[in-house]
Amino acid sequence: MKGKHLLKLLDFTPAEMNTLLDMAADFKAKKKAGIPHRIHEGKNIVLLFEKDSTRTRCAFEVAAADLGMTATYLGPSGSQMGKKESIADTARVLGRMYDGIEYRGFAQTIVEDLAKYAGVPVWNGLTNEFHPTQILADFLTIREHFGSLEGKKLVYMGDARYNMGNSLMVGCAKMGMHFVACAPEKYFPGKELIEQCQAIAAETGATLEFITDPMEATKGADVIYTDVWVSMGEPDSVWEERIKELTPYRVTKELMDNAGPQCRFMHCLPAFHDLNTTIGKQIYDKFGIDCMEVTDEVFESDASIVFDEAENRMHTIKAVMAATL
Repeated sequence: MKGKHLLKLLDFTPAEMNTLLDMAADFKAKKKAGIPHRIHEGKNIVLLFEKDSTRTRCAFEVAAADLGMTATYLGPSGSQMGKKESIADTARVLGRMYDGIEYRGFAQTIVEDLAKYAGVPVWNGLTNEFHPTQILADFLTIREHFGSLEGKKLVYMGDARYNMGNSLMVGCAKMGMHFVACAPEKYFPGKELIEQCQAIAAETGATLEFITDPMEATKGADVIYTDVWVSMGEPDSVWEERIKELTPYRVTKELMDNAGPQCRFMHCLPAFHDLNTTIGKQIYDKFGIDCMEVTDEVFESDASIVFDEAENRMHTIKAVMAATL
């Protein structure tokens, strides 16, 4: 995989994904044991963030340091990309100075253009369409808790039209899993991507389902997964519509019990499960609800493995950089 970009999981084979997960598990064990693994000593990477993040930035910076590299962070106002300088020109400049480029922001076409012109590996830290580093972390977490991925049933609750729903569907199709999108029909992934994933599933033995009834969808689930209902960059005006249409798809103890005692709860974070955030308080004041996509009871339960998942962002990102550099 040396020199390969990580733009979307559609570009990777199941064998390559398993290799990355194996590498991540090995790096995690080494870190826990205090065994140095500075295999890319002296290399430099740059982190281009048009959308802020806690986990993605910290994961890339710590992973880079563990591998012996330095990381330069360029936040939303830290570069002239797309304003005074084209994406192509930015890529060609940064590619001369850095060994790898991470991008977190908006359209998938931006990270694709960076990869086209940079001349060094480019990694997608999140776009509107895909979030591949998150799914690798999710799959490492599932593997740790269940021993394997094949045949495991993952139910994604809520708005499955964007990066998380898309990427989980792709990842599950690649790894022979049972993927269920549970939402009103208007929130299902796009038809073209569904068709691509169904073709992949036909080769891997994966199952893809699209169900509107939460109780039907979650029965026997190994993992119930959700995400925030309104993504960064969307207008506040969509909150009312999403709350009205997606509240029936909130992850509750009733749904977890319906799935069974084996079921684990996952969320890519941040989560609106209480009133301890500014946005959570604003939503409560306006709509009178004290949680959104998941109840606090589920989020804080023993079935919740969200912080294992968050930690694994760093280990899987480390594997991606180690393999592609």
